[in-house]
Amino acid sequence: MLPKDDLNIITKEMGREPNLVEQGCFLNLWSEHCSYRSSAPLLRTFTTTGDRVIIGPGDDAAIVSIGDGWVLAIGMESHNHPSYVDPYNGSATGVGGIVRDIISMGARPIALMDPLYFGPLDSPKNLYLFEHIIEGIAGYGNCIGVPVVRGETFFDKSYSGNPLVNVVCIGLAREENVVTACAQKAGNKVILMGSTTGRDGLGGASFASRDLSESAEAEDRPSIQVGDPFTEKLVIEATLEVIKKGYVKACRDLGAAGLAGASSEMASKGKLGIHIIADNVILRETNMTPYEILIAESQERMVLEVEPGDVDAVFEIAKKYDLNVSVIGELTERKYYTVEFKGEIVADMPIMFLNEGAPTFERPSEEPKPREIGEKPALPADLKQAVLDVLSSHNVASKDWIYRQYDHEVQVRTVVKPGEDAGVLRITDTTGLALSCGCNPRHTLLDPYKGAKGTIYENAMNLAVKGARGVAIVDCLNFGNPERPDIYWQFKHGILGLGDGARELEIPVVGGNVSLYNESGEFNTAILPTPSIGMVGVVDDINIAPSATFVNEGDTVIFIGDIRDELGGSEYYSIIDKGTTGHVPTVPDNASEIVDKVIDVVRSGKITAAHDVSLGGLAVALCEMCGTKGAQVDVSAIGGDLRADDVLFSESQACAILTTSEPNAVLAMLKDVSATVIGTVGGDSIKISSNGIEISLSHDEISWARSSLTRLMME
Repeated sequence: MLPKDDLNIITKEMGREPNLVEQGCFLNLWSEHCSYRSSAPLLRTFTTTGDRVIIGPGDDAAIVSIGDGWVLAIGMESHNHPSYVDPYNGSATGVGGIVRDIISMGARPIALMDPLYFGPLDSPKNLYLFEHIIEGIAGYGNCIGVPVVRGETFFDKSYSGNPLVNVVCIGLAREENVVTACAQKAGNKVILMGSTTGRDGLGGASFASRDLSESAEAEDRPSIQVGDPFTEKLVIEATLEVIKKGYVKACRDLGAAGLAGASSEMASKGKLGIHIIADNVILRETNMTPYEILIAESQERMVLEVEPGDVDAVFEIAKKYDLNVSVIGELTERKYYTVEFKGEIVADMPIMFLNEGAPTFERPSEEPKPREIGEKPALPADLKQAVLDVLSSHNVASKDWIYRQYDHEVQVRTVVKPGEDAGVLRITDTTGLALSCGCNPRHTLLDPYKGAKGTIYENAMNLAVKGARGVAIVDCLNFGNPERPDIYWQFKHGILGLGDGARELEIPVVGGNVSLYNESGEFNTAILPTPSIGMVGVVDDINIAPSATFVNEGDTVIFIGDIRDELGGSEYYSIIDKGTTGHVPTVPDNASEIVDKVIDVVRSGKITAAHDVSLGGLAVALCEMCGTKGAQVDVSAIGGDLRADDVLFSESQACAILTTSEPNAVLAMLKDVSATVIGTVGGDSIKISSNGIEISLSHDEISWARSSLTRLMME
């Protein structure tokens, strides 16, 4: 039901009270999910333009140039609430939706990333959600032939009643083949192509704009879409073919708010109206009402603007791929969204008002009381065991059980597979893309601005260690109920942190998604503030991208950056139950220079292995670099007067580990930033000396600790 204030605004504008069909359209298109009512003013603070940006926010996906006429289509979406109610179909259709956003721009999807956030796996319900969400992503992505090349999986009790399923998709196209969702000409026909329309997904947009109730699984199941990846694959090929042949003037996938959303947005972007004949929509269920036909979010459907003379050609291609296709309307000069059903007009709304009339505003925000830093806990008696405990936590442990279920080899572009700092894809014989995603929600909880800004730098360093410079960012801003002043304050300052970090690195924020009301009545809690991002960078020469593990005996190990007393929000503190104490990592003033230096030195070809230092800190990074070889390191030179656990576990920003057989040349290149030789590659263990304490970790111990998640799932 429409909120009373909205109903009054609409009634005044239309000069009459909207009927039930019209109210359904307004309810969904004016939802927070579709209209960004309380987030639009904040999102305008992002820098969204740049030399490479061809199309920024506002279309189904952004378009970014990578040179020689090639462009990327980039998008990021969430499917959080549906994935709690129906984990398999919720996550699968999350993949399907973002893939269609990419093909609607005329680009072929070439990669997926999936930042995921769950409650602890010691709960049967969380374990069930975890297993079936992964299964849904794998089942859909594998069938449509798009590799999942990178992801993040983070566990915290706040996600128990509201897991987060965020998906990034990257597509590749020739610039001349790009189309947009902007309608071109009155008189052109509107075609619906793909699957049939059923009652699944009714009111999905409005469902995504409210808290989950305790009875959500039973009450909200009709709001969940059901996906068919085999039809999606046919939709991909058919859509790309009709676009490449020049038949499509505008294109939009049917996602949130279904046909009403896609068709009205397409027309309004072109400052046109549209006349829809709902009887022409091919249905899979009987006796569907106009409201259901317009609002249902059935999957695998595309709406196309086609000139009258090209309709038959589009029909032939659709039939070749065994897809349903019908002309469902026509673009008009009259700027109204008009729907006809059984010879009667059942909806007639000013189209610009429907799509752009929702009031936007900043909500009241309230900074929480200053957080006490607290006393440092006692230094662990057994530092070796502390390292193993952090290494075996599910947040840090290897995620191979997850990505083994994904086909990351399909399309044969994948150069660096899941499990490293960034995935790397081949575009030409030498050039490629590096992809990174995620955030640290505990940092953002303790300080939304610092945590969000750190998110930008952590992902930028993930790209840098592969020699890639970021060219575009997409985001998925997952927060609780914005009507709570403390939550809106988190949201606001998280956006400011992301924006400032992106500007410092000169990487535009080209698109994304806002997911609010991520709270659970069952657990009476909001999620951790989770401003997850996807970042794409260009690799000039994929043949010199360094390994993430130690390579050559005798190579020099160099630490770049500075470790500080910043254990606040660290995985180490979460394990010893000190999660709300300590200083949160602050991005250093010269962080952008450090990132640039890492990129330059990696591109020199003198680096044999490189690894970002982030979640878990230096100790975890060193252990993760132990593949077939270990190293002997002394970290006392980088810790100053810090305690041993500060040096080992602080998650300070803009830090990395490099190895090289040419230390003098590399150190000369790094002379303007903090760079310290800390050891040598070799042996079958990692030996870390700090403040006179030596920790020896054999490969078996590292492997056992890192396999904790896999062992749990194989039991």
